[in-house]
Formats: sequence, structure tokens, C-alpha cells
Amino acid sequence: MSGTGRRRLPRQVREQQIIDAGVRVFSKRGYHAAVVDEIAELADISKPMVYLYFGSKEGLFIACIRREGERLTRGFQEAASAGKSADEQLWAGLSAFFGYVAATRDGWVVLYRQAPEQGGEIAAEVRRQREAVMAAVVELVRSGASGSGALAERGGRDAEFVAHALVGAADSLTGWMADHPGETPDKVTLRLMNMVWVGMRNVLDGEVWVPPDGDSAAGG
Repeated sequence: MSGTGRRRLPRQVREQQIIDAGVRVFSKRGYHAAVVDEIAELADISKPMVYLYFGSKEGLFIACIRREGERLTRGFQEAASAGKSADEQLWAGLSAFFGYVAATRDGWVVLYRQAPEQGGEIAAEVRRQREAVMAAVVELVRSGASGSGALAERGGRDAEFVAHALVGAADSLTGWMADHPGETPDKVTLRLMNMVWVGMRNVLDGEVWVPPDGDSAAGG
């Protein structure tokens, strides 16, 4: 497109437009196959402006990862904080998680499918965003455990274990959800809650399963 008809926009608005275009192209092409020319065309700017704003294709990719990761974490935290009880908080947080995946599939593909395959600064940014998501889930589990006996006494290790299990299950279910278009975010959340909450609730109350031989390691 010709640049003569482009409107002057505030830098922050223009940056978001470029990131929007970047997310779409990176999701479709992958990091290595994506070209800045296509991103610039989609954003209706010149190629040099992409480099002016982000320095390089890698810089733009990192900006895409950072924005999508922060959106996911913020949405989870805000939704979970509205819940009154531990199960309501978990339900709200998981609903927001799956809602993000359904509403911003391109962002999810970039954040959790394309980005982890890269190294260097990209890998470092992916790690930071994943750690932020995990920290939010750990905090939610710890909050639910704070008033319960056994899990609260064992401290943060069990909260981290439960959080990793939840995030891993939710991550794997995003692919399943894509293969089953009729499964809405609420339906997937309900399925996962029914799978994990009863057991998690029992653990929060101090109930622990042990194998028939009484192996003490099972109890932590």
C-alpha cells in the first residue's frame, strides 16, 4: 500500500497495530518463515517503521510474546480474584484461561506453540511469561490452602505441584478444544473442574491417598 494515505497515530496505538499484525503472521507462518514485509503490509506501514519500532523481527516477536503472555496472566488473575471461595476462584480463572485461547487463538499459537521452539532472548521471554502464569496459579492454590490443615502445613511445595498439574492439564486441553469445535470454554472448564476439583478439595482438607504397601513417600 502507498504510504501517502496513512494517518498519523500515537506511538502506542501504532505499536499495538504492528503487534496485532505480527501475531497473525507469526501464528500462520511460524517465526522463521514469517517476513517483515508481510507484517508491514498487514499493519499498513512501511517495512522500515517495523524496524524503527522494534529493532528487528526478533524484537517484534518478543513484543508479541510479552503482550500475549501479560494478557493471559492478567485475565486469569482478574477473573480469579472475583471468586469468593477456592473453587469459584479456580473456576473463574480456568474459564478466563480457556476463554483467552478461544478468543485469541493466534496469540495462543504464538505464545505456546511457536515461541517455545526458539532460543536466545525469545526463549528467555517465553520463560518469563510462563513463570508469571505459573506464579498466578500457585498463588491461587496457596490461597485455597491457607485455611486447610495438611496442605498448608507442607508449605509451598505442594501448591507448586498442584499448580503445575493444573497448568499442564489446561495446556494439553487447548489442543483438544481446537479439535472439538463444539466444546466451548465453559464446557471445557466444567470438564476439568469435575476431573480435578474433588481430588484437590480433598487434598486441601488433608486427605491423602497412599499405596497398598503404605509407602510413606506418597504422603509427601
